[in-house]
Amino acid sequence: MNTKIAKNKSALEEALTQRILILDGAMGTMIQQYKLEEEDYRGERFKDWHKDIKGNNDLLCLTQPHIIEAIHKEYLEAGADIIETNTFNCQTVSLEDYDMQSLATELNLAASKIARKAADEYTAKDPSKPRFVAGAIGPMNRTLSLSPDVNRPEYRTVTFDQVKNAYREQVFALIEGGVDFLLIETIFDTLNAKAAIYACLEIFDETGKELPISISGTITDASGRTLSGQTIEAFYISVKHANPLSVGINCALGASAMRPYIELLSNHVSCYVSCYPNAGLPNEFGEYDETPQSMCNQIEDFLQAGFLNIVGGCCGTTPEHIREIALHAAKHKPRAIKA
Repeated sequence: MNTKIAKNKSALEEALTQRILILDGAMGTMIQQYKLEEEDYRGERFKDWHKDIKGNNDLLCLTQPHIIEAIHKEYLEAGADIIETNTFNCQTVSLEDYDMQSLATELNLAASKIARKAADEYTAKDPSKPRFVAGAIGPMNRTLSLSPDVNRPEYRTVTFDQVKNAYREQVFALIEGGVDFLLIETIFDTLNAKAAIYACLEIFDETGKELPISISGTITDASGRTLSGQTIEAFYISVKHANPLSVGINCALGASAMRPYIELLSNHVSCYVSCYPNAGLPNEFGEYDETPQSMCNQIEDFLQAGFLNIVGGCCGTTPEHIREIALHAAKHKPRAIKA
């Protein structure tokens, strides 16, 4: 195994035994605060692109890298131990919306290097508190388990191999860019996640470079199930073969609604547990109302109960949320791994 990667893995796992690690908050929420227009997304390089590209946040790693770096540093300054690469939709299937499939490798490399630079800068400031980079692998905008056509339940817009190969390219570039671990997140379809896991394992075998894999699903409503119909217990059983570093829940729900599912995971999984909720549920304007204080009042319950090893924020959260979460988490011990 690559010695640098082995060292990073060891440092990450050592940190997890010592304290609850703080994950950063929402990248999209922070980007929105810059009020970028079409020309900002395009930059000079893509000024004549044939499709509208506003909203392609991953592209900002090439056209506005200083913004992405600044956001990473805001979260690090707020106390984040882990920052995620700006690569949530950064694989060929999702980039097809903008006809930018050919940029997948370049974008993942650029995003990884921006995050790596920021993390290393903050580690150098305080070597006793190493900072880590998670390679963010989102759920994709197509699903393998569900048909987009209610009249054709057998129909799929992609195959398993197409999804796996799209993730392969992303995973390879994230590793080359220097991330510390891979975070397969916001999983609403476990079959998509399995394709991502398969891609990771293939790349590990082919390159001899192995990184920890963290997995985070999303519960879409009060049913306690993923969009493709699994309970949280079934979800964990479906992915535990990957020997994940951590399993958890993010997005979709606010912290209070996540509690029963986080408790179930904490009681059953044999790895670390993560949780990074939205800042409440979106209101009628699609905005999030939970303040840092109100959100942390809910998360405090998880911390006192000893459910968590990694905690952060998803949609609607900002550095102020992460700063408050870090202050609360510092008062509590991390969840002990079950034998």
